[in-house]
Amino acid sequence: MKDIMPVIVKCLDEAGAAVMRHYGALESIEKKGRSNLVTVADHESEACIKRILSEAFPSHQILAEESGADYEGKGDECRWVIDPLDGTTNFSHTMPLFCVSIGVERKGRIVAAGVDNPYYRERFLAECGAGATFNGRPIHVSEPDRLADSLVVTGFPYDRIERFPHYMSFWIEMLPRVHGILRMGSAALDMCAVACGRLEAFWQENLHPWDTAAGWLIVEEAGGWVTDYHGNPFSIYGSQTLATNGKIHNECVEVLGKLV
Repeated sequence: MKDIMPVIVKCLDEAGAAVMRHYGALESIEKKGRSNLVTVADHESEACIKRILSEAFPSHQILAEESGADYEGKGDECRWVIDPLDGTTNFSHTMPLFCVSIGVERKGRIVAAGVDNPYYRERFLAECGAGATFNGRPIHVSEPDRLADSLVVTGFPYDRIERFPHYMSFWIEMLPRVHGILRMGSAALDMCAVACGRLEAFWQENLHPWDTAAGWLIVEEAGGWVTDYHGNPFSIYGSQTLATNGKIHNECVEVLGKLV
């Protein structure tokens, strides 16, 4: 771990700088689907991270959003799960809610993580068993123990047009029970907001491993819980993500679990 965390920090530093060089200056935007965007900032950030990892840990596996799995000839001790730019749609519209997200997986568990919003200079780090920090200060989840006292956040997966009634059913069930529901466009930042006590819960379906790998550890090291909608153990390779402050988790499961 003492070797891994400095490399995470270096990756966040350099990838964040690469992202910000293109902020507000994009000449083109590509589409990977109807609403799934990718930019030169995504590619440059990912290339930067992979270069650093190839020098620091050439035997480690890499799973990255843009280039996919790089496992061939690598050991299975560690896998770096990378989102070089989470919140690309926000970024492409100069909405400053985006981040670089990195989780290090060992034997099915994330053991080290970092999320960085280079625009606001907000950085979240966590190590398994050592707690989570926000800009170097320890963080903890919030205190509300009822949905009625909670502010929550969710997102819309890329198949939202095809499954619109299904995703809206969660809003219909949840909205009368909470202070409010946000949709901010970056799953990694949403989970970090739960971890530092800004929000009480986050849920979303059909996320990818790179969307949740870092946030999972950061939430749990801050004292929160992460499961699927039925309260079962979480996997970054699963289809459901529910992250809460722990105190309202069972109530969230009661609401979400009956809809899937």
